[in-house]
Amino acid sequence: MNMLDNISIDWLARIFTYSSIQVKFIATFIAILLFIIIRRFVLKIVFKKTDDALIRYRWQKTSSYIIYVFALIVIGRIWFKGIQSIATYLGLLSAGIAIALKDPLTNITGWFFILSRTPFAVGDRIQVGVHSGDVIDINFFKFTLMEIGHWGEGEQSSGRIIHIPNGKVFTETLANYGKGFKYIWNEVPVLVTFESDWKKAKKILNQISVKHAEHVSKAAARKFKETSKLFMMYKPDFNPQVYTKVEDSGILLTIRYLCNPRKRRITSQMIWEDILDEFANYENIDFAYPTTRFYQINEDANK
Repeated sequence: MNMLDNISIDWLARIFTYSSIQVKFIATFIAILLFIIIRRFVLKIVFKKTDDALIRYRWQKTSSYIIYVFALIVIGRIWFKGIQSIATYLGLLSAGIAIALKDPLTNITGWFFILSRTPFAVGDRIQVGVHSGDVIDINFFKFTLMEIGHWGEGEQSSGRIIHIPNGKVFTETLANYGKGFKYIWNEVPVLVTFESDWKKAKKILNQISVKHAEHVSKAAARKFKETSKLFMMYKPDFNPQVYTKVEDSGILLTIRYLCNPRKRRITSQMIWEDILDEFANYENIDFAYPTTRFYQINEDANK
């Protein structure tokens, strides 16, 4: 009789244990589902209130982070009760993170670094190693760029989306086009023939460069004063310049001017169009190109 009682008790204990685990699974599922519904409800309201893509994006990311934190807390409370159990849960969680692969841990650390130190943010144009582009997303493990350049010119979008691990911020050179000094120097090389009036050509190029870059130079000078308070920087000449150099095929006149990184190609195009229009008015200014010259010796004249 005692044996039967013991078997019955063990059987009931097993049923109770299995039932408890099943209840925890159901509670976990309901909690996750509830968090998803709340997040979607909040985002639905935000999307109705604003059409701003950046505000929508920030609400999406912020709500995700909040949901993840609360989900961990609630699920931990479901499965572990009491101070000792919570400590066990946190210990297991820490051990799991420590056992995880090195790269994911480094990427999460990189994510904290990006959020706290803000070397860049969504919308910034940056270069990381050999990759350049506009930041369109940042999450736990990676940030995403809309690539610029690569096989195109003028730093325009290539159409490719590049995912870069967050850990790269610790190992790769990082340049932010819009943080600190927000302008770059661009150059337009113009090659004229040796027979051309290169001084006149240089004067024309100076006038064109001032026309397109003088307002940018003034804004850059003001921005430099702000940036120089944060870094040790020598003040450059912000005015557009035209430099002269002799090449094999002619005289090289190079326009150097400041521009917004996102407008480098369009400003270069406008400058070239003005150059073509102006040079067309002068017969003594010609563009040079690689040429080969042959000289015939008159043998009769040498006799």
